Formats: sequence, structure tokens, C-alpha cells
Amino acid sequence: MKKKRNLSILFGASLVLAILAHLFFLKEWTQGQYMVGPNDGLQQMMTFKKLLYEQYTSGNFFYAYQYGLGGGTYSQLAFYFSTSFVFIITAVIVFLLEWIHLIETPDIVFWAKAAVFISICRLTLIIFMTTYVFRYMKCNWLSAFIGAGVYGLSIMYYRHVTYWEFFSDAFLWVPLLVFGVEKIIREGRVGWFIVAMAITLFNNFYFAYVNIIFIVIYIIFRWLIQLESNETSRRSQLKLYVSGGLISFGISAVAFIPAVYGFLNNYRPSYPYAIKSFDFSDNILFLSAYVIVPALVLLFLFTFSLYKMKTFRLFAIMSAVFILFHFSPFVASAFNGFSAPQYRWEYLLSFTMGGAVAVGLQYVNKISKKGIGLSSIIVISLYLVVCYLDESLHIASFPVISILCLLIATITLLFLFIWKRNRPRYLLLHIGVLLTCVLLANVYQYAISEAGSVQKVTKSYLLSDRYNGKEQRELLQKVKEQDAGSFYRIDWKVGYLNNTPIVQNFNGISAYSSILNQDILFFYLYDLNIDMGRESVSRYATLGNRANLYSLFQGKYMIREKGNPASVPYGFKELMESEHYTVYQNSNVLPFVRTTKQVFSEKDLKNTPVLKRERAMLEGVIVANLDRTNANLRDVPNIINKTSIETVGASFKNNKLSVNEKEGGIDLIIDKPDMATRDYYVSFHLESLAKSQGFALKVNDYRTTRKHNQSIYKTFVDDLVIRVPKANKISIRVPKGKYILRDLALYKENYHTLETAKKTATKKSQVNWVDNKLTITYNNQNNDRYMMLPIPFEKGWELSINDEQQPLKKVNYAFLGFPIKDGINEIKLVYYPPFFKISLAVTLISILLTLLIIRRGKGKKEQRRKRPISGVCAGLSRRR
Repeated sequence: MKKKRNLSILFGASLVLAILAHLFFLKEWTQGQYMVGPNDGLQQMMTFKKLLYEQYTSGNFFYAYQYGLGGGTYSQLAFYFSTSFVFIITAVIVFLLEWIHLIETPDIVFWAKAAVFISICRLTLIIFMTTYVFRYMKCNWLSAFIGAGVYGLSIMYYRHVTYWEFFSDAFLWVPLLVFGVEKIIREGRVGWFIVAMAITLFNNFYFAYVNIIFIVIYIIFRWLIQLESNETSRRSQLKLYVSGGLISFGISAVAFIPAVYGFLNNYRPSYPYAIKSFDFSDNILFLSAYVIVPALVLLFLFTFSLYKMKTFRLFAIMSAVFILFHFSPFVASAFNGFSAPQYRWEYLLSFTMGGAVAVGLQYVNKISKKGIGLSSIIVISLYLVVCYLDESLHIASFPVISILCLLIATITLLFLFIWKRNRPRYLLLHIGVLLTCVLLANVYQYAISEAGSVQKVTKSYLLSDRYNGKEQRELLQKVKEQDAGSFYRIDWKVGYLNNTPIVQNFNGISAYSSILNQDILFFYLYDLNIDMGRESVSRYATLGNRANLYSLFQGKYMIREKGNPASVPYGFKELMESEHYTVYQNSNVLPFVRTTKQVFSEKDLKNTPVLKRERAMLEGVIVANLDRTNANLRDVPNIINKTSIETVGASFKNNKLSVNEKEGGIDLIIDKPDMATRDYYVSFHLESLAKSQGFALKVNDYRTTRKHNQSIYKTFVDDLVIRVPKANKISIRVPKGKYILRDLALYKENYHTLETAKKTATKKSQVNWVDNKLTITYNNQNNDRYMMLPIPFEKGWELSINDEQQPLKKVNYAFLGFPIKDGINEIKLVYYPPFFKISLAVTLISILLTLLIIRRGKGKKEQRRKRPISGVCAGLSRRR
């Protein structure tokens, strides 16, 4: 009963602390501003919550045609929220509130409003769990609570929550993993370890990787620093770690395996630059965006008498090691899967610092006046030296004065207690440390809000033309009312917001996510060289204003701001308009279901112009892993030799372009334009020789941007193809600088192939798509060989034709296709996440195995309880 009362008090205290630690964003909330970053926070976090909530509450757990060009959300969005326990619990609660009509149907505004309250609930659990773990490690309740506050109220928590909310879930599982390890070491019990590992692996594969690295390091330190005299032997521990880890993996398999496959099926170019071993430029005492080391932590680290306490030694040495790790880009790369350095793991340092504070406060009465005096001198000197060496800081600046004031206040509180050790001063010390944490937490929020322009995320912004304007929504609604079809796509996004289709509820041609279908990315980057208007490894958008591609992949409508007709592809006619926007309709869009006799080999088209590949998809189908082509295509001649090249504000020689004016480049003057030509395709290889300067490229009225050479988001795909409406002159312009410009080629397109495909297309199929199941009835009267669908190829699709299982093919570089039979074809396509069925079976078997282990453990425990009684009875019997 007392334990339950203590836990209730602890939970209440954790909630109060979490609320106080969010005062800044709670104040902002009352003024209509939200705890959401304007970039990834809105473009990904809130957007994917909206998408997944709508899917899950409608009973669709696996696939969304609306996600980019279509994709498996369970697998591809597992990096975000699809398997997140926090999101799933939140979705259940929100669904119940919606069901009983306490809230309206959740939209982006709802999820933005809810962000701060979800964060308070999460932080409450973090503080509660961490306190309990420190308490289990023999800290008193108050010291453990303060240590948990140091962990939970760290700058990394607020940075994660605001910009990349799902990152912050990782805070929950660190104390749980440590608890599981301590249970094995101290009691030889593996149950909590299995639970902690299973939750971590299930919840998010990326942070499972980070947390497992940490827990391995923690175990190594625990082997080196034994805290109890009767700990489980290392050999027995190792057996429990391995067996428990395997069982945990089995339990999490249904989420972990599809998630990892989604990650492996993504594409990121290798980071080509050398990674430094160390970089000490980040100031972790005053201005770091990742971790600020509290003054109390440093004071304890330099109080050498505390190292007599084994638990303090454990956390202090680990903290020192992780502080050193923070200054290593190589370690940041290792925590990011040995790719580009990313500083996302520093919450682990906050945990060890929290542990050092908890144990330090536990034994603060053992610190001598001399010890704290020496520590204070070292720490003050350290702050002053760092301030002096950092040229970006001034001794009279606000950050320096504020941090130094908190340092002096902390030293004063310690001296007050050590000078006269009594209960009131002991409590004053703890309260002072806690208030310092709360103050810093709210200062962090203010700094994050100002630095990241978070203050602009308001309800008015979310309903403005810069994000989700009323005029835009009404125009989209008019299109939907005119065309009730399910499969057409609308090329429209607000600025660079590639997930606009999810926000505004339509099928679009853009996506922004860290995990995308590799085949789609290759389709854009390599196979068709489609320019997206912005170079990025985690985005795709539009179809490069290329009419053939729009017609092939259901691009039926396009919305553009008025005054930019040059970006409208051939065959698109003005349909309707509003005050600021115009809707165009594609007059040559092809059917959703297409069939053909003509089959082209992807290998045979490898070194051909992209225009020839487009025509191959219009005339037939391009199939991967096919030995030979059964049809012929007319060559697409390169007419670059029929042009003259003139420089403008630049010099061009031996493939080197030097622009010496603000903007310059070359002009391609077409000698004798063909009357039948509608568009030109100009292709070239373009590299900037500047080390770290991105640039804008203009080709006539078309504009795109290229990232600088040091960017971790650069594709390093510099072969470009730009569609240009028919003109006598094609102008290529870049800013002042030096470039490599080579492989110039020019092709003309008259769209005869497209118009022929449109005329000969037949609409004889019946299509029904519900959630992850697609059925097609098609009467193949023309003896066609293949059927093609504008659905991205993904592992997980299963095909049956006339109730017989059939293999799927990857066609047209990234889409679904398959051979069909003569006559009636009853086609059924079902999508499940990759390896879902087998991983679900592994999960169920592992859960059953765990239950048997628990039951067996309880049985052994009962036998141990009964043995002494039977032994006593036997002894009494012998005496008689």
C-alpha cells in the first residue's frame, strides 16, 4: 500500500514538473502558437500523424495511394509513427474523444495544438520511469527525482519534440533498458530486459539501434564497475542478454522487420567526405544546440571524493566519455549508421549526467568544504577559459551572464548546505537545482522557438496560402466535384511543401520523407533524370513538366499560380481558375490500366536518351531483367550540332564554364526550328566547383536549385534533363562562379507517340480498390502480353490471376506490371508490408514462448517457497 502511495505521489510530482517545464510553450499555446517546427515539424511530423490517424481509424493499416505516388505506410513510415507506441496510444485516445463527439475530426491544426500536451504526458512518463530506475539503484526518492529532471528537461528533449517529435520517444526507453539490465545483474531476472528490448525494437528501428549501442556500453561499464557484492556472474548475464535479446527480437519482429526493410529499400548516396575524429567547436557550456552540461554536473565531476561511491563513479565516468564522444563527428556518424554525422544521440549523455546528479545529491553530505572549494575553483576557471577561447562569445553577453549567474547560484547552494548540514538547507539545495532545471528548460524553448522560427506556426499560418489556404482548398474541391474518379493525380504543392497532397486531401505527385521507395527515387534521379525543382535525397515532386510522364502516370490535373504558363506541359488546357490560381487538365491522360504486346528490355534502353525511354513506355512496356526486346523504336537524334553556342557574361572552354557576372551562362541558338516540334529536351552534366555554395539554375523560364557540395542532403546526381517549350533560343543561367558543364545534348519532341497512344488506348477494365486490396476485371481480346499499372513496385504486393498466384514484375523502371492471359483476367492484388506474415508468426510464437518462460519462472519460485516447509516437516518426522 505504501509503495502504491509513493508511486502515486511520484507520478503527480512528475506531472507537475512536466507542466512547469513547458510553461513557455503553454504560454505560446494560449496565444495561438504551437510547439511545432515550421519545417520538418509541419511538413513531416504533423502531416504523417494526420495520414496515419485517418488510415488507422478507417481500418487501413498498410498502404496509401495518397502517399506520394503511392506507398506502403506501415513500412516506410515506421521511421516516424506507424509503429510508435506513443502515437498509437495517442490515436486511440483521440479516436475515443472523436467518437463521443468531444472533438471534431482531427486535422493538421488539431495535431499542432495537441503537440505540447502530448509532450507533457511523454515527459511525465520519462521523469516517472527514470526516477524509479535511479531509486532502484539505491538513490533516495528526492535525489532520484532531481536526476530524472536533469535527464528529461535537457535541451535535446525540447529540440527533438519541436522539430522531430518521434525522436523524443527514445527518451522513454533508455531508463527502461537500464532497469532491465540492472534486474539481470542484481537479481538474475530477464523479464524486464525482454520487455524493454521488445518495446525499443518495436517502437522505432533507428533509435533501437542507438539505444542498443548505449546499453552495450552500459553493460561493459557495469562489468568493469560492480555496484553490489552478489551480482550475477558475467557468464550468466551474457546468457540472459543473448536469450532475452533473441526473444525480444522475435516479439518485435512484426514491426521491426518491415521497418528495417523499408529503411534498406530507401536510397541515400554515400557520404563522400572524410569524417573528422574530433571537432571541439561546439560550446557545451554556453551555446550548444545539442547539449548544455549543467553546472552541478561539472561541480560533482570535479569533486573527487564522490568517486569513492561506485554508482557515482559509473555515471560520472560514462558522462565524461560521452562528453568526449560529443566532440567526435566519427562517433556521430557511428550512431547514425556510419553515414553522415548526425547529432541525435546526446540524450544518452543527459541520462548519464542525470544519474551522476542523482547519486551526487544522495551523497552530498559526504562532500568536504575543501572538496567543494577545489571543485568550484576548477569549474569557474573552466567556464572563464571556454568563454575566453570562444570568439563568438563576449563576457558581457546575455548567455554568458546568465550561465555564470546560474553557476554562482549553484555553488552558493552547495556551500550553504556543506557549511551547515541540516534538513532545510538540504531541501533548499534540491529545490534550487530543480528550479534551475525548470528555468533552463523554458529558456531552451525560447531559444529553439526564436532560432527555428517556431513562433510563426500559428493557426492563421496553418490556414494561410503559405500552407493550406482556403482558396486552394475550394479550388481542389471543385476539381473533385467535377471528377469523381479515384485514381487521377493533381500536380500541386504549396511552395516547397512536398506533402501538401496529404495536408489538402488529394492524390498528388510529391512526397517528403527520410524513407522513400528506392525504385521511385532511382526513377527520378537516374532512369528518367526528372528534375524536381529542388535537389534533395528525401523528396520527389512533379514530373518535370514532361507531358509524356503525366499522361503515363495519371497526372490529369495541374494547379499553378497565375502568371506562369511556361511551366504547363503540352496537352494541358485551362479548365477553371480562382483569384490567384489556374487549374489545367491533361487532354492526353492514359487509362489507369494499360496493356500491350510490345515489350522493351530495360537493358537495351540503358544508354539511350530519356525521350526514347518515354516513348518506349508509351508504345509498350519496359521490363527489368528481360533478355531481349520484341519491338523496335525509332531513334531520337541529338540535334546539338544544329545549334550554335553563345556565352553571356561567361567564358566556356573545355567543358569549363566561368561566370564572371552576377548571372551568366550559355545560349543554345537553334538554327532551323522544326515546325512540328512542341518541346525541347535539353540535357547536360553540371557541377559547381565551389566548396559550399548552393545555386539556382535557370533554363529559359524554368528554375531549379542545386545543393552545395558539402550538404549531407546532396544527391550527387549532376546529369540533368530539362523540358523547354519550343523556342529559338535556350538560355542556361547560373550565378557567378566556376562550373563543369559537359555532355550537352538537345532533343525535340512532337508528341506524335503520345497522341497515338491516347487514340489507341482502351478502357475495358473494371477496377476496385479498397485499402490494401485491388481487383481488376479485364477481357484481353487483343492478345496483349503485359498489363501495367501506375502503382510503384514494392515488395509486399501479391498477385493472383483467375485464382492462380502469379509473379509480379517491375516495369517502366519503378511500377507494377505482369503478364496476362488471353480472354477474361480476374486480377487480385493485395499489399502487406514486406515479410509481414512470417514476421507476425515469429511475433506470436515469441510471445507464447515468453509466457511459458514466465509461467515456468513462477512455478520454480513456488517450489522454492515450499521446499523449506517440507524440509522442516521431514526434520520433525525424524525427531519423532
